[in-house]
Amino acid sequence: MSYKIVVDSCCELQEQYKNDDRFQFVPLTLEVGDYKVVDDENFNQKEFLENVASCPLCPKSACPSPEKYMEAYHCDADEVYVVTLSSHLSGSCNSAEVGKDMYIEKYGDKKIHVVDSESASCGETQLAMKIMGYKEAGLSYEETIKKVETFKRKMRTYFVLDNLETLRKNGRMSGVKAFVASALNIKPVMVGNLGTIEQKGQAIGTNKALAKMADHLVADVPHSEDRTLMITHCNCPERAEYMRELMEKRASFKDVVIMDTAGVSSMYANDGGIIVTL
Repeated sequence: MSYKIVVDSCCELQEQYKNDDRFQFVPLTLEVGDYKVVDDENFNQKEFLENVASCPLCPKSACPSPEKYMEAYHCDADEVYVVTLSSHLSGSCNSAEVGKDMYIEKYGDKKIHVVDSESASCGETQLAMKIMGYKEAGLSYEETIKKVETFKRKMRTYFVLDNLETLRKNGRMSGVKAFVASALNIKPVMVGNLGTIEQKGQAIGTNKALAKMADHLVADVPHSEDRTLMITHCNCPERAEYMRELMEKRASFKDVVIMDTAGVSSMYANDGGIIVTL
């Protein structure tokens, strides 16, 4: 059975998959004051970050319309798997579900499964890659759904950001205790827990926070030798490589993938942010 994996633009893919016919992006749009941009292959991270730094207003995103998702489902593939940004962060998942209903109403029944990643960035990538692996191994539609949903519950997404203002101003950190990070250079170690953001710890300085994040990740996922470690960075490749070194000193992995953030992830992570999934 042929298949397609539809992802929103908070999902980073490795270069070799960006033009792969098995994948299709449905982009969000970003807004910083009067500056508006579609988060697609033409996204300019440098220009975007400069606008964020110079604008007093908080950047915002708008999720894809249900119609955009419906168009993505209208293809020759027998099965469509959709991976979206956490429903706690965006309306993208809801749009994908509504688009599914619209498709069925207009074109008839089709195997379309929407996965609420309850994560973001490389968390979405992990799930998309798992789906591809299951399908290439010959698993059925039902088996693939069961396995990816099981993996999602075991996956861990951690991050350390230099700037938490976008998350805070957009109301995404309501469960996180207040702290004077900028004054004391305290960097919190954050974790996504079933779509909500929690503070796992903190340290003085980014490098110490990254080391603490590595400790938490290895403790959370003890059997990592069968897992792919994914690290996404926002304009800080050296920091991402340092994170790789920290993790490889603590555990073994099936593979390690490092990617730069696209638009939505750049908006939330801000310049210098590191996101890790396992």
